[in-house]
Amino acid sequence: MIELKKKRSSERERCVLVAIVNKQQDEEKALEYLEELRFLADTAGADTVHMFTQKLSQPNSKTFLGTGKMEEILGYVKAEDIDMVVFDDELTPSQLKNIEAMMEVKVMDRTNLILDIFAARAQTSYARTQVELAQYQYLLPRLTRMWTHLERQKGGIGMRGPGETQIETDRRIIQQKISQLKKKLQKIDVQMSTQRSNRGKLTRVALVGYTNVGKSTLLNLLCKTDVLAENKLFATLDTTVRKINIDNLPLLLTDTVGFIRKLPTQLVESFKSTLDEVREADVLMHVVDISHPNFMEHIDSVNGILQEIESLDKPTIMVFNKIDAFTYEEADEFDLELTPRNYDLDHWKRSWMNKIGERAVFISAQDRNNIDELRRTVYRVASEIHASRFPFNTFLY
Repeated sequence: MIELKKKRSSERERCVLVAIVNKQQDEEKALEYLEELRFLADTAGADTVHMFTQKLSQPNSKTFLGTGKMEEILGYVKAEDIDMVVFDDELTPSQLKNIEAMMEVKVMDRTNLILDIFAARAQTSYARTQVELAQYQYLLPRLTRMWTHLERQKGGIGMRGPGETQIETDRRIIQQKISQLKKKLQKIDVQMSTQRSNRGKLTRVALVGYTNVGKSTLLNLLCKTDVLAENKLFATLDTTVRKINIDNLPLLLTDTVGFIRKLPTQLVESFKSTLDEVREADVLMHVVDISHPNFMEHIDSVNGILQEIESLDKPTIMVFNKIDAFTYEEADEFDLELTPRNYDLDHWKRSWMNKIGERAVFISAQDRNNIDELRRTVYRVASEIHASRFPFNTFLY
């Protein structure tokens, strides 16, 4: 358990985070997920006061955690004036209902928190429609907990409340809304597809990567534009496409939404069109925050989603960003075995990254370090595709 007490601010909510330790995630990984959840909560506007973990082979079907741990959290919530309890894993509708009844404060899971951030960050009508669809799909099975004040308290004549009727009405309304939003998204998909086809046969390069690795900063640097880039998760939700010229080669550079571990499936479905930009790209620039201690897992997570959308086999340039912030732990001279945390930057460059060859570039977008080498790499990969598409010379000069 980690204590992170903060003074109450008038605008921001105070929350505690909860995760379980099991075979799938050991204590170190659980704490790492909680740290990511803390960053998510901070982005959503909440201050994390405390983190709870419990070792369980599998979650409790009624309350997610064991009775003793739930009582401990309840005591802490009441003593410290906590506004919200956030669980790292997705809760079932019944778990959510039971925990809320016990805690008497707002209870959220990772999915709900991500959806809340998406709703706050969506700028265009298109992104707002996508988020709204995902929210309704998440809400549909969880409607019952919103009508607990109309539930039947007892059996018998005259004691049947209107709760179930109201839930059925709401369920129908939400299903109609989901249907309308899907139709609206289909129309937008056609528009987006037309837009992409109108871009001609220019080589398309898509920036992909984990959230908050510096994709938008890199786009601003290469295109000299002013796309929102800040140190928060999901600063980018709306796809941005810019035309740039690298020497005599014109190409389109696309900034896409960042990926995250445990990404809700309904979000992947809702953001299908955003991912279409990746699917239809000719070259992928996979941006990695090499200063993050678990960047290897981030790479696997992004590759997993690329595999889902059948884009893993595209020509890919691995861009290892934030070399200015890279740190490592010096190994003790008596240590027989080194861990990845003991590897310096040169060691990483000689590792599996060396096998990628010229398609691995180490940069700092913030300090504009090694950007010229990145431009040369993008030019080399994109010009091969351009030349195959236009056998006769159509370079700018």
